[in-house]
Amino acid sequence: MAATRRPLTLAAAVATAVALGASVLTLPALAAEGAGNSKAAPPKLELKDGTLQWGLKESFRKYVTGMARGKIEAKAGASQAADNGVFTFSDGKGTYDTGTHATDTAFKGSVRFTSTIHKFDISIADVKVRTKGKTGAIRADVTLNGAVQQDIDFAQLDLSAVGPGQGEGGAMVFKDIPATLTEKGAKAFNGMYEKGEKLDPATLTVTPGGPVTDKPTDKPTDKPTDPSEPGKPAEPSRPSKPSKPAKPAEPAVNPKPSASQKATGGVVDGSLSWGLKESFRKYISTGGKATVAGGAKKISSGYRFPYTKAELDSGAKKADASFGGSVRFTYQAHGIDMKFSDLKVRAKGAKGTLLVDVTTPKGTNNDVKFATLDLSKASYKPKGDVVLFDKVPATLTAAGAKQFANDTTGSPYPAGQKLDPVTVALSAKAGAGVPADGGTGGGTGGGEAGGTGTAGSGSVGGGGSVGGTSELAATGSSVPSAALLGAAGVALVAGAGAVVVARRRRGAEAV
Repeated sequence: MAATRRPLTLAAAVATAVALGASVLTLPALAAEGAGNSKAAPPKLELKDGTLQWGLKESFRKYVTGMARGKIEAKAGASQAADNGVFTFSDGKGTYDTGTHATDTAFKGSVRFTSTIHKFDISIADVKVRTKGKTGAIRADVTLNGAVQQDIDFAQLDLSAVGPGQGEGGAMVFKDIPATLTEKGAKAFNGMYEKGEKLDPATLTVTPGGPVTDKPTDKPTDKPTDPSEPGKPAEPSRPSKPSKPAKPAEPAVNPKPSASQKATGGVVDGSLSWGLKESFRKYISTGGKATVAGGAKKISSGYRFPYTKAELDSGAKKADASFGGSVRFTYQAHGIDMKFSDLKVRAKGAKGTLLVDVTTPKGTNNDVKFATLDLSKASYKPKGDVVLFDKVPATLTAAGAKQFANDTTGSPYPAGQKLDPVTVALSAKAGAGVPADGGTGGGTGGGEAGGTGTAGSGSVGGGGSVGGTSELAATGSSVPSAALLGAAGVALVAGAGAVVVARRRRGAEAV
């Protein structure tokens, strides 16, 4: 009959691993008070090559990159797994106290969560894991919008049901340790989550080493070398390091970007104007609506999206610009609900790409390479402090076409389909020369935007009809109009009945 075993705590497992790997430590490590040497302090053992794998909170990560249209940046020793996965903090070093059975391990790396639209900037750095017995905590320095909380217990760890596994090189692996948010951790989230909220489990890996050596041993070795080596004059060689300031002159590599920046004065403002596809807007206007938010505005040729940030090198003919705001197309009768946001333009020479976040009821696809841009006639040279890519031809990519597809009819818009032209303005002065109406032609016809032009207003387009020789038919698709828009990545009201409904509505509008 198998005996029931109590799970080992982290500290006990480390002690066991060390004892098995270093026989000289077996007795003193665990029998601190049994020996006659009661005055001797229990030794501390080294922990090295540690990693902490922890995603903080999956729903928060999805919120940052989704609804908040923000960014997650892991750096300085931290990394993030693909597909918005968990974080790994590296190069963990620490100690195990054989007297108290406590561990203390510090890791390299930091993670930053930012959102311009939802106005938050949260950084987590200087991460440590401290345990004692069957409890523990993840500690960190947390910065919220500039306010710092140093070395707080961010998450509580429960090691009562976590057993050790063995990793490479004698490492101890404690997988999926349950974690909950502390009161100070909740404060760091600006009250978005409450104390006790369940967080992602943490996986801790540490490798036990030898006894921690006393640092004072370094000082005596330094002292003999000090008197014995009048060679300290060699230290004047350090003044040669000041000569390295000459190397800062080498950052004359910067002249290349600075030259372009001088030409533009540095990008501080701008806009992106685009109508997606005029025929698509007209179709939506027959029974649905387009709603702008986040600073986006309706213009005669489509929509104008506000400047967020940009890098421009006119000399190298390179630009990387981001724009905020969103436009959402809904057509309840046909099951349409698509939102386009977080637009980016990446350009180099005669070619460019328009990237967009596309949201449907199925979820958000981030940074979709939605359209290719033909910049062969565009100029990177500023005029009146503005670099203007005016009415740049745009073509739908395969990834863009996929956003309109459903499981039955596929995508009504094939890759290579012509979209409305894109106009991008990047200015060295706030508002200087940025086209008020975007400067685009908005395709053929370019009907006026309906409604009041404010967020949450009504339908878009000139109220043009669909069917017959409509712009929608000009897309080259043989799919009926109802099916065409239903292919927008959501459920479709399919069949002739839906077409009849659409035609009735068009007839009523024509009255």
